[in-house]
Amino acid sequence: MTPDRFPRLVSLACHDLRTPLATIYGFARTLTRMEEHDDRTARFIGMIEEAAEQMTELLDDLGTIARIESGRWEPVLRAVDTLALASADDERVVADGEGETIETEPETVGRALQALAVAAARFGPAERVTWRVAGRTLELSPVLPEAAPVVTGKSLRDLGSLVARAAIEELGGSLELDGQTLRVRL
Repeated sequence: MTPDRFPRLVSLACHDLRTPLATIYGFARTLTRMEEHDDRTARFIGMIEEAAEQMTELLDDLGTIARIESGRWEPVLRAVDTLALASADDERVVADGEGETIETEPETVGRALQALAVAAARFGPAERVTWRVAGRTLELSPVLPEAAPVVTGKSLRDLGSLVARAAIEELGGSLELDGQTLRVRL
């Protein structure tokens, strides 16, 4: 198999998996809106819906890294504030400081920063991690010793962290660990 063939196969698989996944998600959403479920059934339907959302994110990450590896990633750059990029929906992640408007691929970079922060919290483990934003430089702490190899991509334990590094570097940024702080330059 040629070196560029495998990433293309992964991209194709990601694309093809979206249709059945969309069907599962669509039916789960439909069932969620129905009111005649007992609490246990409603909880199970909610779990199916949440799992489908997680699978969609994983497919997005896998497709992104496959396109990066094959040299076919064409990010759509838009203006976005770096503080907004670092802000996450996860309660374990806090972002503060002063952002700067940059041209980047907001969806991928936002997911990347969230993945790095969640990995730092999960593998640390740390109850809470914080992005300190100063323009184009973002510092994540604490990155505890247990989480450091995962967050830096030296350990293949977290797809989100691996995709984060690849995407940020492909966009001209950098990541470096300094003690218990991960410094990301966008």
